[in-house]
Amino acid sequence: MRPEDSRPTNPLVIPSRQTVGGLSSTKRQASNDAAAEVVRNQIDNIYRQDPNLTTTAQSTPPNQPLSPPQTQPATQPIGSAKDTNGMQPGPGAVNMQVANQQANVPNPYERTPQQHRQIQANEWKQYHSAWQNYYQQYYERYYVGQVHAAKKSLEATVQTQNNKSKDDSISTDEAMHDLRSRLRHQINERAKKVRKSRHFVPVLAAVMVMLIFLFLQYNRVLFSNVSAYITPGNMDPATLIVDPNASSTVSSDPRLIIPKINVDAPIVWDANAASKESLDAAMDKGVAWFNIQGASARPGEKGNFVLSGHSSNDWLDRGDYKFIFAPLERMKAGDTIYVNYNSTRYVYTITHTKVVKPTDVAALQTGTDKPHMTLVTCTPLGTDRDRLLVFADQVSPDPNGATTAKQDTNTSANATKMPANSPTFLQRLFGAR
Repeated sequence: MRPEDSRPTNPLVIPSRQTVGGLSSTKRQASNDAAAEVVRNQIDNIYRQDPNLTTTAQSTPPNQPLSPPQTQPATQPIGSAKDTNGMQPGPGAVNMQVANQQANVPNPYERTPQQHRQIQANEWKQYHSAWQNYYQQYYERYYVGQVHAAKKSLEATVQTQNNKSKDDSISTDEAMHDLRSRLRHQINERAKKVRKSRHFVPVLAAVMVMLIFLFLQYNRVLFSNVSAYITPGNMDPATLIVDPNASSTVSSDPRLIIPKINVDAPIVWDANAASKESLDAAMDKGVAWFNIQGASARPGEKGNFVLSGHSSNDWLDRGDYKFIFAPLERMKAGDTIYVNYNSTRYVYTITHTKVVKPTDVAALQTGTDKPHMTLVTCTPLGTDRDRLLVFADQVSPDPNGATTAKQDTNTSANATKMPANSPTFLQRLFGAR
């Protein structure tokens, strides 16, 4: 059975088209027949299942009738009679593999790459040198241009400022007034913001409590330094020494006089060296005689004559001599100390100073048979951590005429610690010493 036998027997019904002006009925019929023939050829190709063969309608001038196309005989494919699917190839099919073999086209997979010649070292050097010269010239021009532009910009800015200063020049007083006004305005604005903050009152209260605590704890440090280096001395002009070796009548009241640091204080003899309360009460009235075994001499007697005084006490403590020995650290070897005792003025010259621990009482027990004295106070200022000892030898009256020290009923053999400043705020609060 051929494909033509399966076609429908009914003739194709071609819809009528509008009549083209200038064509007769015979010519129109010929054109319709030619179009119908083209459609038939297309349908035949579809039935043959040959997508490679199509018939192209020839363009016909509008004034000439369309002639039926000439059917070309189908070309047999080159190569095998059937394709791999067992189907007969249609007309016009071409076997590309056979065509390439007949055309003698080389296989691209069998080609070899072309060998390039090796570049010499001097050629690489010339290449890099050329690029280096290029970049060097490029960046030189770039940076020179940037510097020139920056210079022009600065000159323009300076010129603008100069012109503005000439136009808006004001006096120094006006400038200061304007500055004060702006600062005052900024301070007021920030103060308003702070006062409106809900954290202002708690923070202010905390700061005030902290300041009060610091003052109570460390006020002695502040006042002792003021007394040591700023406050003028309280010496009586009548006690000034013009000639240390001149014999003059002095008061019978025992006093300690140190002109270099403006000290003029009474000496209290009745303190118990083993009792802290007794020593504190004596030092509130002046300087206390620290009468211990091995250091119990008085002025004019052989042995060590020891006097103790405060360097820094609390601001709330009693007494007028809370900072009497605050400037004692300024004393050096060769300085002079005077002691009035039994209407006689004794002159001592400082030999050296020493810092020891509060419990080093043995440092005062020198065991010498010459008359000398030692001043004791707390150091550093504002603390009672250590003790400063200032040693001095008697030079007037003649030390060779000194007598042997008499045994006093108040001499203590149980003193284990030197006198100290009053306790600090924390020590009083927690009961520590």
